[in-house]
Amino acid sequence: MAIDLIATPSLETGDNLSRNEFLAIWEQTPDIKFAELIGGIVYMPSPLRKEHARGDRRISGWLCVYEAHTPGCDGGANVTSLIGEDCPQPDNYLAILEECGGASWGKKYLEGAPELIAETSFTSASIDLHQKFDLYEKAGVQEYLVVLLKKKEIRWHRLVKGKYKKMSPDAHGIWRSRIFPGLWLDNKAFFANDMAKVLATLQEGLASAEHEKFVAALAQRKRK
Repeated sequence: MAIDLIATPSLETGDNLSRNEFLAIWEQTPDIKFAELIGGIVYMPSPLRKEHARGDRRISGWLCVYEAHTPGCDGGANVTSLIGEDCPQPDNYLAILEECGGASWGKKYLEGAPELIAETSFTSASIDLHQKFDLYEKAGVQEYLVVLLKKKEIRWHRLVKGKYKKMSPDAHGIWRSRIFPGLWLDNKAFFANDMAKVLATLQEGLASAEHEKFVAALAQRKRK
């Protein structure tokens, strides 16, 4: 009698899958820790280098401090995200809570379009600046920053009339978010691994009148 053999579910780079197929297979393969579906194609990166881990940790810490001082905001790292018909796994995101007017939600996964996504790039720049760039732009992610570790360069994009436009730091080399007032990043200090100065600059942003006004506005939205 013939026996039907059931193949063990697996994900491979280059697989063409729907979002539902991708999630179904991934949930059956708990040994896989990082996989993304972008444009219907599966991407699975090589082992992360120490440089990536260090840069990613600095961005996470910077965003976490901002979130802690900005009630009405939420953030996370390396979360499976349902954005459009794809499932990226962004290094970091910062979002306004849904009850405060944010455009993302979800309990099990991140769904919708968080207001800010940050990708740390060491070997993934080609994907971050092309496939993910297009995905986040189309989905309506308001700000998208890519930290290019090899080039020691930050590319911060803001959505303007449905298209990303590159932002620039101010005359002192300080990046300032338009969506999250007070979220300031010292470019030189970041690439010098001077987190004390990075956080000191952020504290200046958190002490600014624009941040105070933003926090008040988020509280007002939540009461409604």
